[in-house]
Amino acid sequence: MKGKFLISTLVVLVAVLAINFVAGFVYTRFDLTEDKRFTLSEPTLDLVQQFESPVIVDVLLDGEIPPEFSKLKTETIQLLESFRSRNKHIRFNLVDPLEDETQTKQTIADLQRIGLTAANVTVEENGKMSQELVFPWAMVNYQNQTVKVPLLKNKLGSSMEDRINNSVQQLEYAFADAFTKLSISVKKRVAVIKGNGELEDLYLADYLTTIRDYYNIGAITLDSVATNPQKVLDQLNGFDLAIIAKPTEAFTDEEKYVMDQFVVNGGKSIWLMDQVAMELDSIFEGGGSAVAIPRELNLKDFFFKYGIRINPVLVNDLYFTQIVLASGDGNDSQYNPVPWYYNPMVFSKNDHPVNTNIEAVRYQFASTIDVLENDYEHTVLLYSSPLSKTEGAPKQIGLNILNLPPNQESYTEGNHPLAVLVEGSFTSVFKNRIKPLELNASVEEGPENKMIVISDGDLIKNQLRNGVPLELGYDKWTNSTYGNKEFLVNCINFLLDDTGLINIRNKRVAIPLLDVEKIAAQKRKWQIINIGIPILLTLLAGVIIGRFRKRKFAA
Repeated sequence: MKGKFLISTLVVLVAVLAINFVAGFVYTRFDLTEDKRFTLSEPTLDLVQQFESPVIVDVLLDGEIPPEFSKLKTETIQLLESFRSRNKHIRFNLVDPLEDETQTKQTIADLQRIGLTAANVTVEENGKMSQELVFPWAMVNYQNQTVKVPLLKNKLGSSMEDRINNSVQQLEYAFADAFTKLSISVKKRVAVIKGNGELEDLYLADYLTTIRDYYNIGAITLDSVATNPQKVLDQLNGFDLAIIAKPTEAFTDEEKYVMDQFVVNGGKSIWLMDQVAMELDSIFEGGGSAVAIPRELNLKDFFFKYGIRINPVLVNDLYFTQIVLASGDGNDSQYNPVPWYYNPMVFSKNDHPVNTNIEAVRYQFASTIDVLENDYEHTVLLYSSPLSKTEGAPKQIGLNILNLPPNQESYTEGNHPLAVLVEGSFTSVFKNRIKPLELNASVEEGPENKMIVISDGDLIKNQLRNGVPLELGYDKWTNSTYGNKEFLVNCINFLLDDTGLINIRNKRVAIPLLDVEKIAAQKRKWQIINIGIPILLTLLAGVIIGRFRKRKFAA
């Protein structure tokens, strides 16, 4: 009997040693989660596996942090462990940036100086409220480069559960995006079109600074088309994508033909168009009112060819963003936020990689887009809210509308397209037409291509403070941040992304969070269960073992 026991023990011991020996050479992981949260996307795997020297990731979520961020920390660690399992060069450290309490203020200032903003979290425990600062960031260091990775994803009006879910869903994309920035060796080229009254570089500064991590940027001025159109087209064809940001002067037919040949030859494009001329500054400078008038840009036939018509109307939306008005004089001035129905707050339907999990986007004096049936594929990326309507131009617009409550019964026809993606094999607008000028190797039928048309030129415009550009999407007057930059970065990444990285944004991860109200209501019950049952089981086991021993030895 004793010999059999020793043989069995020896067999088990040998089996365990053999399994461990094999595991040292053969490594595998099994993802048994329903949402496959630990299964990396193919583009991410390609990015992770290409590093051949150390990549150090510092995660600033160590120390005492609120429970919600503990979940985010856990998910981040698990994702980084998945990266490390694929490439031994990837390592990570947990860092508590506020560990030294004597240097807290200086540390916070230093972190904010390099763009690491803190999340101010309200914590409620046992009926007491407190405020805690958390820096939900990671820093990816590779060779002589460092890339910041935001771990927290905010959405206006979202609950804490939604914020955590949104953040976890975006973790893989956030790190893959950082790896992309670190690994780009040959950058694609982006042209900023000038010459027709487009936005000045100062108002494009934050967006161009952001995309410079991915692309090389240059300017193309269409003024030269009048003297040397072929040279302008040749220069333009050296770029992969063109940004046309709020032109205010009409395109000549010659300029339009050069842009036509660029897109037909395969050049991607983002058009940010104001079909109605109206600015909030014009209202303030005009004593409280101004006239909105249609803007003629000579591009109607161009967009019509691709199934797009931008209407000379303004969107009036009950889902609005606010503006700030001053009241009082001098030091007694007060600044009050007020609703402004011509600045829609646009929430995404999360139905495309470009618009998935982005913050609400702010439009200003937007027009509507009609999508016409033709041979091209159209995808509406952003809509106005169901509670919106259109107003034709010319129209007098004044601040007096703030004194009148909106007639909600008139907001019956909403969901107007405000941004549209066009895909297909592009055909020249000038096909079967007399060409305005001669160009070498002009074409009328092109390869598969994409363009995005947005009915608000100010969507890409950042504000200024003392002449210094602020972050795109940030409103200095209301201290609100909108998703304009993220949306536009997604647009350009989608149009130029050959690796499919943008599709990582579609990943869905469900994080089951505890119900705080249910915990408070059933706290005592579960305390009794967790403490009392183990004690009862221990006592019961003692009684049973005691009786068993008594019977055995009594016999």
